[in-house]
Amino acid sequence: MTQVLALSLSIAVLGGIWAFLALGPLSGFVLVWAGFIGWGCFFHSGANTNALVKTIIGNAFGALVAWVALLIIVNVPVAALGAVWPAIVVGVTVFFLVIVATIDLLSVVPANVYGYAALVAYSLHQPSAAPATGPLQNLVSPSFANPLVLLIVSMVIGALFGYASDQLAKVLPTRQPTGASA
Repeated sequence: MTQVLALSLSIAVLGGIWAFLALGPLSGFVLVWAGFIGWGCFFHSGANTNALVKTIIGNAFGALVAWVALLIIVNVPVAALGAVWPAIVVGVTVFFLVIVATIDLLSVVPANVYGYAALVAYSLHQPSAAPATGPLQNLVSPSFANPLVLLIVSMVIGALFGYASDQLAKVLPTRQPTGASA
C-alpha cells in the first residue's frame, strides 16, 4: 500500500477509537473535536517527536493565555468601554501568542493560536440562554468543568493520537507510488 493509504488507515482506525473514547467512557473529561485539533496540529507542525512536543506546549500555552484573557474580561469588567474592553484584552493577549515565537518550544505560532481559539470558542459557547451558566462560570474550578483543564487534556491526548497514527502508518507495509499512479 502507499504511504498515504497507510496513514489514512492508521488515522481512520485511531480516529474511530478516539471518537469512541471521547464520546463514551471519557465523555466529560475530553472533547472529541479538541482532540482532533491537537491531532491535526501535530501533523501541521511536522509529524515528528519535535512536532509532538511543540504541539503540546503550543496548544497548552495558547489555552493558558486565552484563559488569562477570559479571567480578566470576566473579573475586571469595564462597562463604560462596552465591547472595546474585551477587544483590548484579546489584542494584548494574542500579542503574546506571537512574540514568544523566538522561544523554540513556542515557535509554532499556529499551535499557540489553536489552543487560544479552542479555549475561547468552548468557553463562549452557552449551552442555554442563561448567561450565568456554562464554561465561563468554571474558569477557576479545579475540575474538568474548567475549560483550561478540559481543553489542554483533550488537545494533549489528540496530539498523542496523532503521534500514534504516524507511528502506526510507518509500520504498515508501504511502497512508493509508481509514476503512473502518482
